[in-house]
Amino acid sequence: MADAKWYAIQTYSGHENKVQRLIQRRIDEETGEPETKQIQDVLVPTQEVVELRNGKRVTVTRRLYPGYVLVKMIYNQRTAHLINNIQGVIKFLGTGAEPQALRDDELAKIFGGPATEQVEEEPVEQIPFTVGQVVEVVEGPFNDFSGTVQEIFHDKGKVKVEVSLFGRPTSIELDYTQLKGY
Repeated sequence: MADAKWYAIQTYSGHENKVQRLIQRRIDEETGEPETKQIQDVLVPTQEVVELRNGKRVTVTRRLYPGYVLVKMIYNQRTAHLINNIQGVIKFLGTGAEPQALRDDELAKIFGGPATEQVEEEPVEQIPFTVGQVVEVVEGPFNDFSGTVQEIFHDKGKVKVEVSLFGRPTSIELDYTQLKGY
């Protein structure tokens, strides 16, 4: 029996979770051990990110690839027909008559490590500023000061801003929640 491989399926935007549920239902309906099933697993790659909403940090789940679902399956006419007839599926990703399975390096990027194990990561700070952008400090001891973003520290959620203090350029490191962009 052929080995199962991961394939990308294009779906209508916003229908990823629905398609995932429908494929999972097909997997659950198929009898046998998980390794012997022709469709073995389905995944919507997501990532935890920290966003700023109403001045508060909120952890949200974002889709890494909007409009795509990954399926681990043995590709043949039967499985291709099953997947293509699921509501919300547009097509398999790939060129030519048959779709291309995802490469090991692509799987490692998606799963965050070796293709066989999934690694839990800390949420990534989504800092809404860019280097060189003019910002205003909205809280803290430098409230109402304007400055230019010099550096962004995503891992710490901090931004280095150069402000004019007593007529001299001074670099200060602030939490990105203390800033407002123009």
